[in-house]
Amino acid sequence: MFSYQLYSSRNFPPMSATFEMLAKAGYTAVEGYGALYADDAAVEATKAGLAATGLTMPTGHFSLHMLENEVPKVLEIARSLKMQRIYCPYLMPDDRPTDGKGWHDFGARLEKAGHTFRAEGFGFGWHNHDFEFRPTADGAVPQEEIFDGGPHLEWEMDVAWVIRGGADPLAWIERYKERITSAHVKDIAPQGENADEDGWADVGHGTVDWPGIMAALRAIGVKHIIMEHDNPSDHSRFATRSIAAVKGF
Repeated sequence: MFSYQLYSSRNFPPMSATFEMLAKAGYTAVEGYGALYADDAAVEATKAGLAATGLTMPTGHFSLHMLENEVPKVLEIARSLKMQRIYCPYLMPDDRPTDGKGWHDFGARLEKAGHTFRAEGFGFGWHNHDFEFRPTADGAVPQEEIFDGGPHLEWEMDVAWVIRGGADPLAWIERYKERITSAHVKDIAPQGENADEDGWADVGHGTVDWPGIMAALRAIGVKHIIMEHDNPSDHSRFATRSIAAVKGF
C-alpha cells in the first residue's frame, strides 16, 4: 500500500486539494498528523477529504502529550478516521534523555502509553528521526534502549533519518524486522544540493539505495510504505515523481 505523510503538504493549502492531487497521482492511503485533527472541525474536514477521494488513513501520528493525557480523544479520532495504527512521532530536544537508562525508561513510558491503544485493537509504536542512532555519552544507542524498554512497541522506520543518524538501515531492518510495521520512504539529495529543501530529494532522485531497501522491506512484509518529504518546494512534483519511482523498484 502506497501512502503519503500529509505533513509533507502542510505548506500547500487547502488540504482538500492535496487529497485530490494524491488520489490522481495513484495513492490509495495517507498518514495523518496533528494539525489534521487539532479540533472537531479539522477532523470533519479530514473525513470529508478522505470520503471525496476514496483515500484511507490507516496510520496516524499523535503527540506524546495526547497519547498520555488525552487517551479518549485519541481513540475517538483514530476510530473516526478508521486508523489501524498509531505512532508517536517525536521528542523535543529539551525532553530527550542523555544516557542509556533515560532512553530505556522512555521506552517503558511509551510501552505504558501504548497499552490502552493495543487493548483497543490498534497497533502502537515509535517513529524515529536521527537522534535515536547517535550514541549517548555512556555509549548507549537510544533506539536500542527504547526497544529494550518497550518490548511490544512497533516501529515506523524512517529510513532516511536512520541514514542521517549514521546507521545502516539494512542492518536495522534485519535486526528489528519483527517490529517494523510501516516505513517512511524519502530520499537524501547529494551533498550541497537542494538546500532550499533542507537537503531532501524526491524518492528515487537522491542518494538512498531505495531499490535494495524496498526489497528488504517487502521481504519482511511491511504493511505501509509512506512517502514523505520534510520540506518540498513543490509537493505535487514530489508526490508524483516519488510514487512513480517506488512502483519501479
